[in-house]
Amino acid sequence: MKNTQTNGYVDVNVKQVQNGKDKKIDEDYGEDIDAVQQAIGDLGRWQILVCLAISLVKFPVAWHQLAIVFMAPHQKYNCTTPAKTESLDQCMVSINETDIECTEWEYDRSIFPETIISQWNLVCSRTHYANIQQSILMFGVLLGNVIFGSLADRYGRKLPLMASVILQLISGIGCAVVPWFPALLALKLLSAMATGGTMVTSYVICMEIVGTKWRAAITVLYQIPFSLGQMSLAGIAYMFRHWQHLQIAITVPSIILLSYWWIVPESPRWLLAMGRQKAACKILEKVAIINKIDNKDIPDTVRRHCLHQNSRRTAQDHNASFLDLFRTPNMRVKSLSIFFNWIVCGMGLFGMSQYIGQVGGDIFINFAISGAMQVPGNFVAWWAMNKLGRKITLISSNVIAGISSLALIIVPHDLAWLRLVLVCFGIVGMSVAFTSVYLFSGELFPTVVRNMGVGTSSMCARIGSIVAPFVVSLNHVAEWLPPIIFGSLPIMGAMLCLLLPETAGCTLPETLQDGEDFGKKSKKTKKTNVKDVMEHNEEEKSIV
Repeated sequence: MKNTQTNGYVDVNVKQVQNGKDKKIDEDYGEDIDAVQQAIGDLGRWQILVCLAISLVKFPVAWHQLAIVFMAPHQKYNCTTPAKTESLDQCMVSINETDIECTEWEYDRSIFPETIISQWNLVCSRTHYANIQQSILMFGVLLGNVIFGSLADRYGRKLPLMASVILQLISGIGCAVVPWFPALLALKLLSAMATGGTMVTSYVICMEIVGTKWRAAITVLYQIPFSLGQMSLAGIAYMFRHWQHLQIAITVPSIILLSYWWIVPESPRWLLAMGRQKAACKILEKVAIINKIDNKDIPDTVRRHCLHQNSRRTAQDHNASFLDLFRTPNMRVKSLSIFFNWIVCGMGLFGMSQYIGQVGGDIFINFAISGAMQVPGNFVAWWAMNKLGRKITLISSNVIAGISSLALIIVPHDLAWLRLVLVCFGIVGMSVAFTSVYLFSGELFPTVVRNMGVGTSSMCARIGSIVAPFVVSLNHVAEWLPPIIFGSLPIMGAMLCLLLPETAGCTLPETLQDGEDFGKKSKKTKKTNVKDVMEHNEEEKSIV
């Protein structure tokens, strides 16, 4: 069989391998190996350094997504112009029996000296502008997930990550100094897009450099900074109560993330998926030295990996797109099921975190508590995903969150402490589900569309988070509406999880065909629980 290598790319006579015309090479290179894992190990000092560095991106992600709570809080206000003679409400006054709309207001500045609402008078007939800003923020994250996810699948993980960090810095500072509200909305959109870009690209890099047994641990490590970011935001907002000062305070630390250019290399797994063999070898050889892994013929390992993957890769893999997430039956079922669960997680986590404010109390303390509740949830997710598997963990956490929310319907308001406990259980359940679904989706989608899949998943979470404030506001229509929505949707998500395969201990799928076949084999062999799947993978490795 003719085998040539040019400019870092491997050219394999696919038909010859598939037809078995050269049995010797088919035996040598037809094995299913993970070149990245074999070359640099499951988890070494390099993976720990990179994952720790990348996990820091979740701090500004939490700050930029949630800062609206303190930048546009509920403020008391009174009409000042025209001067009151008879006050009808905060928006209208009566002068000489003529109702006149207020044009200027006096705001309660005892907690926040200046907010977005007080600076641009987003009250009365302009109240909806504050809601528009929140919608634009989440819509921007949604766009960032899709746009940067697509760019990362096409041009690599590193460049889109750096572009999103730089955009986050520029637009974030711009938000603090812009003098016009429409310009603020435009810059908030760009800032949110950058936030969405850092989220999707950074997580996929972590997923692609660690070994199978450490994926759950890295996912938890990646999520914890978001919870810590939410907790720290309460402290930052307490110190910087002017919204412009707060905006600068949460943006400037992103300068540290520019160091990713030197710390974070291109994902070797993406390089191999794109056939860039020499570039992947160069990175893997450096990492092997850092991790002190000897006696590894990395070029030969990479060559065998590429030959095996190219023997199964089609032209469709090189032109993979969003539609490939739904093109084949098995991928379509898995994609739709996991996407719905992301919507549930986005709505549930952000919604319940806001719903905790219905209990009453200090805004800074309540906000910090809602973030603190997610930290133990992350560790519970770590334990459960390793012991029970991704599937059972996601189902259980959804059911717990759903039952806790539904119980709020029958608990009277007199038992405020019990209602607070139930809301906290709902937040913990959703945080476990969010951590689980992150890892689950990263393992379900094949490499050629992994960023697109995770990006679309995160986009679905943004849809849920956009809807969440409106669900909470339904409390004014009927008090039972928010709990029943927050409770029923997680249970529906748990039911859809029954259609998904277990991914614990599985080798990450590479090609579109891998993605379609993934889950079918386990159904045929009835390896449906995590223990059987792990034992099955160990058997396959021993055969290889």
